[in-house]
Amino acid sequence: MGLKGMHSASTSPSPAPPIGNPPVFRTTEVARILGVTPARVRALARVGPRRPQRSGRGLAFAFQDLVLLRAAHSLLLASVPPTRVRRALSELSRQLPANRPLSGVRVYADGRHVVARAGGTSWKPESGQLVFSFGVDELARAAGVVVPVERQRSQSALSKSQREREATIWFERALTLEGKSNRIGAKLAYERALRLDAELSDAYINLGRLVHEDGNAVEAGRLYHLAIEHAPDDPIGHYNLALSLEDQDNALAAIKHYQQALEIDPQFADAHFNLGRLLDHLGRHDQALRHLLTYRKLTDAES
Repeated sequence: MGLKGMHSASTSPSPAPPIGNPPVFRTTEVARILGVTPARVRALARVGPRRPQRSGRGLAFAFQDLVLLRAAHSLLLASVPPTRVRRALSELSRQLPANRPLSGVRVYADGRHVVARAGGTSWKPESGQLVFSFGVDELARAAGVVVPVERQRSQSALSKSQREREATIWFERALTLEGKSNRIGAKLAYERALRLDAELSDAYINLGRLVHEDGNAVEAGRLYHLAIEHAPDDPIGHYNLALSLEDQDNALAAIKHYQQALEIDPQFADAHFNLGRLLDHLGRHDQALRHLLTYRKLTDAES
């Protein structure tokens, strides 16, 4: 899967005021949404820094609790020790300013460490150490990290033109270099492919992804925009552009591109979750809930 770019950094819009009362979920509802047992939900709640409210004899979870529980569940699945998960999420809650709840932050595992990403900054909550470059795996993807274009998509770039054939060869070479963790070589190969074929949208997407992972959300956005110009019906382009806009604190523009990704591909589960996360952050709780429930239905179908 892939990414895109943007033309310039945008000023972060002011958050919309909350609309209505935030939704509250029971333990069984949280279990269904996360795809775990109620006992697992209670165990995850003990790991996290927030304690859910009591509702009669049961527990009541807000949307922020869902974001936190999902992060804890993903980190534990990635073999991050429970004590480290609890410590990292507790530190993260203390580090965030009051106007940036957890729904505005992406959390994922880097080996046995926890990394948080908000705006254009990545850091390890336990130590506060900044992270300038990080790898992407399936867990990071689930946390909302930019997505690469897979090898088989390059076939769509083939044509009778020699330049286009050579561009495809350089695209394939870039993929191979990425597989060998040669990021610099991969970037140069993607750039060479684009010099040969300026309409090779997948190369813009993957080059944008590498730039994005290095922390340059503005340049990544520019590349994503170029990819969208040449492949406007590619949902991955809009999805990754939305991520880069989030990293520039432009939530409203990010919402627009998550919505465009879903207009093209209504089955894009991660787009539903990220859109729900942003909508909740802006106080649009009912809309956030609809996307969250759709995310659960889609991930249920995949399991």
